[in-house]
Amino acid sequence: MSTRQVFEHSISVRASTTDVEQCLTRLDLMHRWLNPALRCEPIGDWSTDVGAQSRFMIQLPFKQPTLISTVVERAPGLVVWSFRGFFDGCDRWECCPDEMGTRLLNRFEFEISNPVVQAGFNWFAVGWTKRDMAAQLRRLKQVAETLKNHG
Repeated sequence: MSTRQVFEHSISVRASTTDVEQCLTRLDLMHRWLNPALRCEPIGDWSTDVGAQSRFMIQLPFKQPTLISTVVERAPGLVVWSFRGFFDGCDRWECCPDEMGTRLLNRFEFEISNPVVQAGFNWFAVGWTKRDMAAQLRRLKQVAETLKNHG
C-alpha cells in the first residue's frame, strides 16, 4: 500500500510569469508569502539553480522539524524542490501564461515513511496543510501583483 499523497492547488495571477517566478526565486519575496510558521534558510548561497539546497523549518514551540530541500528541476517558470526529512517528496511550482497573466500551479507530492508520524499527519495536519497551500498561493498572488506596479 502506497502512502504517497498529492496536494495540488492553482491560482490565476494578474502579473507576468517573470514577476510570479521572482516570488519563487528571490528569498526576500518568498519570505513575504511563506507561512510565518515556516522559515527557509539557504545552505550556502541562496539559489534556485539545480543542486542548490535550503533548510525549511517549522517553528513549533518545543521542536523545529526540518526538511532539507534540493532544487532538482529548473526551467523558465518552473522550480521543483525535492526534500527529505519527516516528509520525502517534492514541491513543484510552475508558472504558465494565461489570459489573466499567469496561472501558478503548486503540486506537493510526498510520502511519510514513519507510520506514527503519518498517522499524526493524517489525523492532525492534512486539512491544515491543504488550507495553508491555498493561503500561500493567495499571498504569493498579492506579492506578485504588487511587483508589476514597481518594475
